[in-house]
Amino acid sequence: MQRFDSILNWKLKTGSHQFPGRHGGTCINEAAIVAAGFQYQPVNSVHAMPPCFSRPICSLAMSLNDQASDSERQRLLPYVTRLACADTPEIERERERYIAVRTGMWISFERGLKILEGALAIGRKADPLGPDDVRSRMESALHGPEVRDDMWFKGWFARLVPQL
Repeated sequence: MQRFDSILNWKLKTGSHQFPGRHGGTCINEAAIVAAGFQYQPVNSVHAMPPCFSRPICSLAMSLNDQASDSERQRLLPYVTRLACADTPEIERERERYIAVRTGMWISFERGLKILEGALAIGRKADPLGPDDVRSRMESALHGPEVRDDMWFKGWFARLVPQL
């Protein structure tokens, strides 16, 4: 885990984020998108993930991410490169069943990690990424376009005001 932290210099946070900013900080699924080589995008639902990501696995990862304490959440970092593992519909249903029978209204973070490991063992594995690839992709997202905190509001407000 320590080696992975130094590679990414990334902090997992709850919820969705418009842009990771200079210091990193996204949910696990947003980080996984960047690590897989896609352009950064906020993720409010696993259905927003690119098709190469397993929906049941990303759903469990999102749930663990959002329910974990700050220190527990950082233990999800090694899974960032493993979520792009979508398989056939049959395998995805098997993963979904595997997760569903092992989760209830509430599970501990430790139990959730074990379930995540088990679900990841079913079907296709994500293509392995070297540390240099991951570092490069994550740093690229960190040094992407400078986004000021008020820019989202200006863009949203501009859509409401008719252009003259």
